[in-house]
Amino acid sequence: MPEPMENAEPLSRLVSAALPHVVFDGWGPATFAAAVTDSGVDPGLARSLLPRGGLDLALAWHRAGDAEMARQLAAADLGALRFRDRIAHAIRLRLSLSDREAVRRSSALFALPQNAGEGARALWHTADAIWTALGDRARDVNWYTKRATLSVVHGAAVLYWLGDPADLDAFIDRRIDEVMAFEATKARLKENPFARAVMVGPLKLLERISAPQPAEDLPGYLPPGKRI
Repeated sequence: MPEPMENAEPLSRLVSAALPHVVFDGWGPATFAAAVTDSGVDPGLARSLLPRGGLDLALAWHRAGDAEMARQLAAADLGALRFRDRIAHAIRLRLSLSDREAVRRSSALFALPQNAGEGARALWHTADAIWTALGDRARDVNWYTKRATLSVVHGAAVLYWLGDPADLDAFIDRRIDEVMAFEATKARLKENPFARAVMVGPLKLLERISAPQPAEDLPGYLPPGKRI
């Protein structure tokens, strides 16, 4: 959920102040304390913005990278690229906006069992940011499948980038080619009368699934700054 505008500036200061310490201390309590001190943000405000300390700090850094990626994608002229190349470009751009050691430390943080769900949601957030920035308007089951597939591709690209970034472009291209081949197989199955007959039940069920409404569209929604 986007932060209220009045919180964006101190949150940005906290994230920026944390990065020099992450290399040495990870996204732990020491980094959070140093970020509060170095940023000059009131400790009470810092704790209200990031109640889980280093974990929320790592997530705020991740979301800031997603937002900058989306901004740059929106400003870029990608009309001449095939759609699969736009996706590859978005993945490369997202990685270029990341500090490798900070990502390594956040990967270790999200690998902990108690944080695995947050790590998965962070990957999903990146996939959603990419699809949205590239103009995806799907509101049915495709909303989920596109983001789930891209989460896997992006997650694999991150792990490869952390280990051996020299051949990253070729690795990303291979992963996307595999996804495109899978999508082509699904399309052929839909055209096959026997496959359609077998899948009619599951497909009817999936057709009832739609993407969640944005929170601000739901009845009774109040902006974060006005919640009781």
